[in-house]
Amino acid sequence: MSVVRAVLLTVLLALLALVAPPAGAVEPLHSTGYVYGDAPESLIARDGHAFSTLGVDGVTLSPRGTRVSTTDGRMAALAHTHGLRAELLVSNYSDRLGDFDPRAGARLLRDPAHVEAVAGQLATAAAAQGWDGIQVDLESLRRGDADGLLALVTRLQQLLPAEKTVSIAVMASDRAEEYVARGYRLAELGAAVDSLALMTYDQHGPWSGPGPVGALPWQRRAVAVVTTVVPAAKVDLGVAGYGYTWPGGRTVSPKQARQLVARDGATARWRDGAGEWTARLSDGTRLWWSDARSVALRQELAGDLGLHGIALWRLGSADPLR
Repeated sequence: MSVVRAVLLTVLLALLALVAPPAGAVEPLHSTGYVYGDAPESLIARDGHAFSTLGVDGVTLSPRGTRVSTTDGRMAALAHTHGLRAELLVSNYSDRLGDFDPRAGARLLRDPAHVEAVAGQLATAAAAQGWDGIQVDLESLRRGDADGLLALVTRLQQLLPAEKTVSIAVMASDRAEEYVARGYRLAELGAAVDSLALMTYDQHGPWSGPGPVGALPWQRRAVAVVTTVVPAAKVDLGVAGYGYTWPGGRTVSPKQARQLVARDGATARWRDGAGEWTARLSDGTRLWWSDARSVALRQELAGDLGLHGIALWRLGSADPLR
């Protein structure tokens, strides 16, 4: 080898060392921030820097499970303007019920013709409106919905081009049998989707007594159950940007929780174990909430567990992010 070639090779190897990731380096956390479909651009401008994907709660399933509501591409365009991916959420939330509609979900998922129709509508919206992915957020399902849920995400993968993603939101539990009961065949779903948003919040809520929205130990246990069959690199840790008051389980933002405590003259207490705030008002009202400090701890947790990232519900309720 000539001296010149040896020098050139040395220089080339040095340049490769500069651009190559160090041994053992980990990918940066992916971050999704959810918004309602009518969110103002000012909200995205304020918090968009903290995320890589904007998840838009954009379309809902009809009561008969045959179609989804319409949307336009405004939010996708806004996300792109701010350098974000745009993901369209489809859910079975019912304004009439004020909750997720398990009957609508079953009517969709237990009829192959309905699955085909809805998958086609979503794929058409993604192509026409510029969405970068579709997230399936069907909640309060049952064991009998499992085949249809897997069929839906599989069909979406077939219909969408390779550069667009398919993800699924999964209600969290720290018990494996709960996933089966809710229609989640985790291993098969994990193989079929690009990522899985584990909704590690609502550990307590209107259906329970007072307690953390999503305590750190419970989140760790839920992740441990899921990652026995789904690669950690596909799992997003769900993070709450809200809280509840009891009795009644009324939803409050962190700002509203702090205001309630201040007006009452009560004292808010940080619970290290849960990674959340709690307070008791003079009338006996109990509060638990997750704020910016809580979010930061869950970013650390997701990194420690080798997860794909975090998914925050939601911008507009959560504290402004730095």
